[in-house]
Amino acid sequence: MTKYKFILSGGGTGGHIYPAIAIANELKLQFPDAEFLFVGAKDKMEMQKVPQAGYEIKGLWIAGLQRKLTLQNLMFPLKLASSLLESKRIIKKFKPNVVIGTGGFASGPLLQAAGSAGIPTVVQEQNSFPGITNKLLSKKANAICVAYQNLERFFPKEKIVLTGNPVRQDLIDIDSKRDEAIAFYGLDPNKKTLLVLGGSLGARRINQLIEKELQNFLSQDVQVIWQCGKLYFEDYKKYNQPNVKVVDFIERMDFVYAASDIIISRAGASSVSELCIVGKPVIFIPSPNVAEDHQTKNAQAIVDAKGAILLKESELENEFSIVFEALLKDFGKQKQLSDNIKKLAMPKATQAIVAEIVKLIK
Repeated sequence: MTKYKFILSGGGTGGHIYPAIAIANELKLQFPDAEFLFVGAKDKMEMQKVPQAGYEIKGLWIAGLQRKLTLQNLMFPLKLASSLLESKRIIKKFKPNVVIGTGGFASGPLLQAAGSAGIPTVVQEQNSFPGITNKLLSKKANAICVAYQNLERFFPKEKIVLTGNPVRQDLIDIDSKRDEAIAFYGLDPNKKTLLVLGGSLGARRINQLIEKELQNFLSQDVQVIWQCGKLYFEDYKKYNQPNVKVVDFIERMDFVYAASDIIISRAGASSVSELCIVGKPVIFIPSPNVAEDHQTKNAQAIVDAKGAILLKESELENEFSIVFEALLKDFGKQKQLSDNIKKLAMPKATQAIVAEIVKLIK
């Protein structure tokens, strides 16, 4: 039996890292004796998260272009040349059968080097609006696994496979965990629970909104699980009380989803894919600070299918309390959003992506 070797690259944010780890885990199930190597960007979170998941990782000296003229931008050509050279060395030494990129700075030079060496490459694009790296890589890639329809305007049509984004498998049946989750957080089973997700680092504008609206929620008999992020925990932990659970980071995502009735969330690609599987009513507040305004486009794709509500940060001041109160009282609307977002779920995305990778090695 052939011993397969896989290189995966994805980093910068959890949205790129966790899909790469999920793909590696699924490949490991199918090929238990396969060898794996991850390649990331030095000083980025993948250098911690990947070893924690049990995989070896090598770091490239690479960073993205800033929007304004900085010393970092002047260094970019040097970093890119260095990363391409290092990627070629890694590929020559490791001799992978396939190289998989899930986005992030390091996947650019790595997949470029793999393509030049004649090694099959797979691009996994999580967003509804691809970034520049994946657009460039798609020209040489053997397969492009996507989570949204209508990406032919960005990628060669014949290479696109609609697979969905990899998600945690423990989210598939959260309804059965509701009682356990309510008990775990010490919540009141008779009250509505609002879950607030700002991402692992936190979202400043969402935290400001929740602080302002907190009394309003409590007066409407709503209890809150508020994930404020590591950067902001010291500022907001003072609001912890029996009906408000302030946390910096959530380990058991299945529990918070199971306990919640309404969710407020950013619209990163992984979060959107998870929320489709979870199937609860969602108010998306996209981050306006990401490249190409990805998050607004991700959320809009769900809104277009009548599966969520979208509020821009600029609309929060005047519209949030009206929109939230209307949703809280309208059980028909809650059910409609829940039913429609569930229709967009792709729970077998990881298996579908791995099936595309396997085609390239068989």
